[in-house]
Amino acid sequence: MKYLFTILFILGFMAFFVFLVLMVLSIRKHNQIAVRHVMLTAACFVIASIGMYGMLALSSNPPQSSGTNPTEKHESGPAITEKDYAPLDQTNASGLHITTDEFKNKFNGAVGKYRLNGLSITRLNMKESSGQDTGAFEYVFNDDLRLVGNLNSDQKVQDVRLYRTGDVSEPTGGIFLTAIATLILTTNNEYTYNDAQDVIQDIGILDRDVNQSEFDGATVRNEFEYRFIIRDDISTFGITTVE
Repeated sequence: MKYLFTILFILGFMAFFVFLVLMVLSIRKHNQIAVRHVMLTAACFVIASIGMYGMLALSSNPPQSSGTNPTEKHESGPAITEKDYAPLDQTNASGLHITTDEFKNKFNGAVGKYRLNGLSITRLNMKESSGQDTGAFEYVFNDDLRLVGNLNSDQKVQDVRLYRTGDVSEPTGGIFLTAIATLILTTNNEYTYNDAQDVIQDIGILDRDVNQSEFDGATVRNEFEYRFIIRDDISTFGITTVE
């Protein structure tokens, strides 16, 4: 489809330029300009504009996620135990510097900007930690995909991760890969969808054989560590800060 819009833009622009030059020459020679000539010039301009708009639209929109639309939220999901809510980084890392509301708004903002249907967060399920002035939160996208995060003592997001169950022998993709990209965009205001894909590529999800029961890949960008792990039939993607 992008090639079609490119051809429309090139042919339309070339024809528009030729008709425009002929129109200018006619004016300089004080010749009367035919109405048909003006209409053809305008039509070529419209065709070129359509071609340019189509190219820009296809370049800015990422591929849509495949699979079932997880708009229905369930109380089920990946089997998450108490240890899965433990902070990913036991050091005094500064965290993501955002509240849960800011996190949800940034996440939904990326979903809306790139039209990632089915990934919007309606309400985070908050969980209090016993004996500590911290907390945790979660959100269930579907039966196989769950978002989990921790708060620090300032009630800011300390770390966040995605859990997915399923057949790890199948390539990582679909709604899970799109959710990973959205989470990366949430932590980097200046990132585009292409930047998020570069992070995923650096981790090794796309350019290595991760169709196995054991995988552990990570990369660090802008003081954030992005890590992807496959273990015990559960795929985990987590984001922590590094100092």
